[in-house]
Amino acid sequence: MLSEIEGPLYEIKADLFKGLAHPVRIRVLEILSASPDHSCTVGELLGEIGIEASHLSQHLATLRRHRVVTSERTGSAVTYSLAHPKIAELLAIARVFLRDTLAGARALLDEVDARA
Repeated sequence: MLSEIEGPLYEIKADLFKGLAHPVRIRVLEILSASPDHSCTVGELLGEIGIEASHLSQHLATLRRHRVVTSERTGSAVTYSLAHPKIAELLAIARVFLRDTLAGARALLDEVDARA
């Protein structure tokens, strides 16, 4: 985890990506990124994601441990925010990479189908 910031940078980066490596955690980050202030309450996240509160809590804890999100309690509501605005940019870059990669694969498949 990023709480143990020791070792080569590539190992620290790998650990960060391990912390992101679950569809629910990516979805949480996408929702937070789409929010104007990059934050949402747990209730809002639950409404968008549609999983049990205990499961969401575990994923949010992982994101907190990896310092990707922060949390703030106001009364009984807990609000989560992106820890850094560049996280939204990281997700956008991944989206572009995947779109371009999949478009290339689609073009290759179309070429194979045309030759068949």
